[in-house]
Parts: sequence; C-alpha cells; structure tokens
Amino acid sequence: MTPKETLDARGLLCPLPVLKLRKRLKSLGPGEEIAMHADDPAAVIDVPHFCAESGHVLLSAAEADGVQTYVIRKSG
Repeated sequence: MTPKETLDARGLLCPLPVLKLRKRLKSLGPGEEIAMHADDPAAVIDVPHFCAESGHVLLSAAEADGVQTYVIRKSG
C-alpha cells in the first residue's frame, strides 16, 4: 500500500515533527498510511515512541542523506 499522505517535517526540531504527525494522522481513516520525512536527530527516538504509545504501527524507518523517512499506519 502506498501512503495516502506525505508529511515533510525537515527543518523542524523536537517536538514539532511528532506534533505535526499526530495532527495529520487525525485526518486519516483507520488503516491509512502516511510517510514522514524528518531530519531532527531526536525523531529516531520520538517517532517510534509516539507510535507505540498511540497504538499506530511504524511500518518502516530508513535514513538516507541525513533525512529519515518513516511510514506509519493509523490504528483504529
């Protein structure tokens, strides 16, 4: 499944990437996916923690050229 939404959180520092992710997830239906791009070093810890605490599924996490890409499936 291709993510329905893409969130560009590059240039934002903790906690803004996760706050923006939470807001965007609210507009998605259960089971829909979003890809988020971030360059905040804290996102490596914050995004998996947010998903675990919120019940969303972190499908993948990768890094290339200093940009992290996360794919998250909304719970529900």
